[in-house]
Amino acid sequence: MSKLSLRGVVKRFGDSTVCDGIDLDVEEGQMVCLIGASGAGKSTLLRCINLLEAVEDGEIFLDGEDIAVPGLNPQGVRARIGMVFQSFNLFPHMTALENAMLAPRRVHGRSRADLVGEVEELFTRFGLADRMHNYPDQLSGGQQQRVAIIRALAMRPEVMLFDEITSALDPQLVGEVLDVLLMLKQQGMTMVLATHEMGFARQAADKVCFLKDGKIIEEGPPEALFDAPQREETKAFLARALK
Repeated sequence: MSKLSLRGVVKRFGDSTVCDGIDLDVEEGQMVCLIGASGAGKSTLLRCINLLEAVEDGEIFLDGEDIAVPGLNPQGVRARIGMVFQSFNLFPHMTALENAMLAPRRVHGRSRADLVGEVEELFTRFGLADRMHNYPDQLSGGQQQRVAIIRALAMRPEVMLFDEITSALDPQLVGEVLDVLLMLKQQGMTMVLATHEMGFARQAADKVCFLKDGKIIEEGPPEALFDAPQREETKAFLARALK
């Protein structure tokens, strides 16, 4: 697992500054939750870390290497930093197992025979051993999201990013996906989550960062940020979010 550090990260879309000089440290094995209203910059920040968006300024260090330098091959970085999105993005014509094995076969050149046992073990670990040969439309939303997580883990990433992965799920399915995150935390995975699940952030995060207008306004351990926020903006957001 790896340490992630951001220094002065800036991302603009036209005249709009979506990430405005963000500094962030994620220690090895930590779970860091990003909270804030929609449009605060949480998803864009994750996309910058995974090099899906090029930054205008700043540095992103993965184990001391600046991965934000222009010209760096993003595929190599994405093999080390997995990302799971709100939408499951599974290929409908492929089984869950085939979806999970596609990227490591294409990116790492691994054979099906070399890979299949490892990926089947992931399905077993996340309670989907009896579903791996199903197609996406034969799975519930929670099961599809767990397959998307398995697909990312099949790349053997050092860091995992999760972008509002429960927001498209029915409320009764949210818990099963959050349980997977708790399992990954227990296994020592380094993770950054953008989430609206305040109860989960309070329970599971090592650090919570409140974003507003592209800036981290306040950060700290969940008990400090939720129970004794220092900034008025944080207090106002939590008053609405925790109703």
